[in-house]
Amino acid sequence: QVRLVESGGGLVQPGGSLRLSCAASGFTLDDYAIGWFRQAPGKEREGIGCIANSDGTIYVVNAAKGRFTISSDNAKNTVYLDMTSLTPEDTAVYYCAGDRDGGGPCSVSLARPASWGQGTQVTVSS
Repeated sequence: QVRLVESGGGLVQPGGSLRLSCAASGFTLDDYAIGWFRQAPGKEREGIGCIANSDGTIYVVNAAKGRFTISSDNAKNTVYLDMTSLTPEDTAVYYCAGDRDGGGPCSVSLARPASWGQGTQVTVSS
């Protein structure tokens, strides 16, 4: 059974950093693309970026570049989202999602992800 579990969320002060983890089970991460998404209160869900684990290619949306980094530890079957210089506008529920790596850009493989995690709350506040 394919399962994704996010962790690492919490309360952080503005300017702080946080690392989110997405632990995968039931499948081999090597064959999958994993993406990070977030949904703030009253807003639509938005994509942050993704990684194609077949070749390690990473894509991050322009708005997140320079502050958010995606990485993967295939031995641990875990994908990470490192966030720095956090602002209150980053407050949201963060989700990871996955689907089979189609060999092209991870954003294409994740156009409609087959599996989603339950989400982890990130709150940026002083």
